[in-house]
Amino acid sequence: MTADPDVATLVHSAQRGDALAMQELLAVLAPYVGRLAGPIALDDGQDAAQEALIAIFTNLKQLKEPAALFGWARAITVREAVKVARKAGRARPAELHEVPDRGDPQLSADVRDVLERLSPEHRCVLVLRELEGLDEETIGALLAVPAGTVKSRLFRARRRFRKEWER
Repeated sequence: MTADPDVATLVHSAQRGDALAMQELLAVLAPYVGRLAGPIALDDGQDAAQEALIAIFTNLKQLKEPAALFGWARAITVREAVKVARKAGRARPAELHEVPDRGDPQLSADVRDVLERLSPEHRCVLVLRELEGLDEETIGALLAVPAGTVKSRLFRARRRFRKEWER
Protein backbone atom coordinates (compact mmCIF):
# COMPACT_ATOMS: atom_id res chain seq x y z
CA MET A 1 0.00 0.00 0.00
CA THR A 2 1.50 3.32 -1.03
CA ALA A 3 0.47 6.81 -0.06
CA ASP A 4 -1.38 8.77 -2.73
CA PRO A 5 -0.95 12.54 -3.15
CA ASP A 6 -3.95 13.26 -0.89
CA VAL A 7 -2.44 11.16 1.89
CA ALA A 8 0.89 12.96 1.46
CA THR A 9 -0.93 16.27 1.87
CA LEU A 10 -2.67 14.93 5.00
CA VAL A 11 0.68 13.83 6.42
CA HIS A 12 2.23 17.25 5.83
CA SER A 13 -0.78 18.99 7.40
CA ALA A 14 -0.85 16.59 10.36
CA GLN A 15 2.88 17.13 10.92
CA ARG A 16 2.13 20.85 11.24
CA GLY A 17 -0.49 20.12 13.90
CA ASP A 18 -3.69 20.33 11.83
CA ALA A 19 -6.22 18.41 13.97
CA LEU A 20 -8.62 17.78 11.07
CA ALA A 21 -5.79 16.31 8.98
CA MET A 22 -4.81 14.09 11.92
CA GLN A 23 -8.40 12.85 12.18
CA GLU A 24 -8.54 12.10 8.46
CA LEU A 25 -5.16 10.39 8.58
CA LEU A 26 -6.39 8.28 11.48
CA ALA A 27 -9.38 7.21 9.37
CA VAL A 28 -6.98 6.16 6.59
CA LEU A 29 -4.49 4.34 8.83
CA ALA A 30 -6.73 2.66 11.42
CA PRO A 31 -8.12 -0.12 9.17
CA TYR A 32 -4.65 -0.91 7.79
CA VAL A 33 -3.06 -1.00 11.24
CA GLY A 34 -5.91 -3.12 12.59
CA ARG A 35 -5.60 -5.60 9.73
CA LEU A 36 -1.90 -6.06 10.50
CA ALA A 37 -2.08 -6.09 14.30
CA GLY A 38 -5.02 -8.51 14.64
CA PRO A 39 -3.43 -11.70 13.33
CA ILE A 40 -0.22 -11.05 15.26
CA ALA A 41 -1.63 -10.01 18.64
CA LEU A 42 -4.83 -12.10 18.34
CA ASP A 43 -7.26 -11.30 21.17
CA ASP A 44 -5.18 -8.25 21.98
CA GLY A 45 -5.18 -7.04 18.37
CA GLN A 46 -7.21 -3.94 19.20
CA ASP A 47 -4.81 -3.03 21.99
CA ALA A 48 -1.86 -3.57 19.66
CA ALA A 49 -3.49 -1.44 16.96
CA GLN A 50 -4.14 1.31 19.48
CA GLU A 51 -0.55 1.20 20.72
CA ALA A 52 0.68 1.31 17.14
CA LEU A 53 -1.52 4.27 16.25
CA ILE A 54 -0.33 6.13 19.34
CA ALA A 55 3.29 5.48 18.35
CA ILE A 56 2.60 6.51 14.75
CA PHE A 57 0.99 9.81 15.67
CA THR A 58 3.49 10.53 18.44
CA ASN A 59 6.35 10.13 15.99
CA LEU A 60 4.67 11.48 12.86
CA LYS A 61 6.98 14.50 12.70
CA GLN A 62 9.91 12.10 12.27
CA LEU A 63 8.49 10.76 8.99
CA LYS A 64 10.59 12.46 6.33
CA GLU A 65 8.90 11.05 3.23
CA PRO A 66 5.07 10.96 3.22
CA ALA A 67 5.12 8.42 0.38
CA ALA A 68 6.65 5.96 2.85
CA LEU A 69 3.75 6.34 5.30
CA PHE A 70 2.33 2.84 4.97
CA GLY A 71 5.71 1.09 5.13
CA TRP A 72 6.67 3.19 8.13
CA ALA A 73 3.30 2.48 9.80
CA ARG A 74 3.68 -1.23 9.02
CA ALA A 75 7.06 -1.37 10.79
CA ILE A 76 5.65 0.34 13.86
CA THR A 77 2.52 -1.81 13.87
CA VAL A 78 4.43 -5.08 13.63
CA ARG A 79 6.77 -4.04 16.44
CA GLU A 80 3.88 -3.02 18.71
CA ALA A 81 1.79 -6.10 17.89
CA VAL A 82 4.65 -8.46 18.73
CA LYS A 83 5.30 -6.52 21.94
CA VAL A 84 1.64 -6.73 23.00
CA ALA A 85 1.44 -10.42 22.08
CA ARG A 86 4.50 -11.21 24.17
CA LYS A 87 3.09 -9.36 27.16
CA ALA A 88 -0.18 -11.22 26.82
CA GLY A 89 1.60 -14.55 26.83
CA ARG A 90 -0.04 -15.78 23.66
CA ALA A 91 2.89 -18.02 22.77
CA ARG A 92 1.62 -20.86 24.95
CA PRO A 93 0.35 -23.98 23.16
CA ALA A 94 -3.35 -24.70 23.26
CA GLU A 95 -5.48 -27.75 22.55
CA LEU A 96 -7.12 -28.10 19.16
CA HIS A 97 -10.38 -29.97 18.94
CA GLU A 98 -11.82 -30.80 15.53
CA VAL A 99 -10.62 -29.07 12.39
CA PRO A 100 -13.35 -28.30 9.83
CA ASP A 101 -13.21 -28.94 6.09
CA ARG A 102 -11.86 -26.04 4.06
CA GLY A 103 -15.37 -24.96 2.96
CA ASP A 104 -16.73 -24.87 6.51
CA PRO A 105 -17.88 -21.45 7.83
CA GLN A 106 -15.87 -22.11 11.00
CA LEU A 107 -12.65 -22.04 8.97
CA SER A 108 -11.73 -18.46 9.91
CA ALA A 109 -12.17 -19.15 13.61
CA ASP A 110 -10.14 -22.33 13.32
CA VAL A 111 -7.31 -20.62 11.46
CA ARG A 112 -7.24 -18.07 14.26
CA ASP A 113 -7.20 -20.90 16.80
CA VAL A 114 -4.15 -22.42 15.12
CA LEU A 115 -2.46 -19.00 14.91
CA GLU A 116 -2.90 -18.65 18.67
CA ARG A 117 -0.58 -21.60 19.13
CA LEU A 118 2.26 -19.93 17.26
CA SER A 119 4.73 -17.58 18.85
CA PRO A 120 4.28 -13.85 18.09
CA GLU A 121 7.44 -13.97 15.96
CA HIS A 122 6.05 -16.81 13.86
CA ARG A 123 2.63 -15.16 13.50
CA CYS A 124 4.39 -11.97 12.50
CA VAL A 125 6.40 -13.51 9.64
CA LEU A 126 3.35 -15.43 8.41
CA VAL A 127 1.21 -12.28 8.34
CA LEU A 128 3.87 -10.20 6.63
CA ARG A 129 4.61 -12.91 4.05
CA GLU A 130 1.18 -14.41 3.41
CA LEU A 131 -1.14 -11.44 3.97
CA GLU A 132 1.11 -8.54 3.08
CA GLY A 133 3.06 -10.40 0.40
CA LEU A 134 6.43 -9.05 1.54
CA ASP A 135 9.66 -10.83 0.64
CA GLU A 136 12.16 -12.11 3.20
CA GLU A 137 14.53 -9.17 2.73
CA THR A 138 11.78 -6.63 3.41
CA ILE A 139 10.48 -8.57 6.40
CA GLY A 140 14.03 -8.80 7.75
CA ALA A 141 14.45 -5.05 7.44
CA LEU A 142 11.13 -4.47 9.25
CA LEU A 143 12.03 -6.82 12.08
CA ALA A 144 15.73 -5.87 12.18
CA VAL A 145 16.86 -9.46 11.62
CA PRO A 146 18.78 -11.06 8.74
CA ALA A 147 16.79 -12.46 5.80
CA GLY A 148 18.09 -15.92 6.73
CA THR A 149 16.47 -15.60 10.14
CA VAL A 150 13.20 -14.63 8.46
CA LYS A 151 13.44 -17.67 6.16
CA SER A 152 14.02 -20.03 9.06
CA ARG A 153 11.21 -18.48 11.11
CA LEU A 154 8.90 -18.72 8.12
CA PHE A 155 9.84 -22.35 7.55
CA ARG A 156 9.27 -23.22 11.20
CA ALA A 157 6.05 -21.19 11.37
CA ARG A 158 4.61 -22.93 8.31
CA ARG A 159 5.66 -26.34 9.58
CA ARG A 160 4.16 -25.67 13.01
CA PHE A 161 0.98 -24.27 11.46
CA ARG A 162 0.59 -27.39 9.29
CA LYS A 163 1.25 -29.68 12.25
CA GLU A 164 -1.30 -27.91 14.44
CA TRP A 165 -3.81 -27.76 11.60
CA GLU A 166 -3.60 -31.49 10.95
CA ARG A 167 -4.03 -32.44 14.61
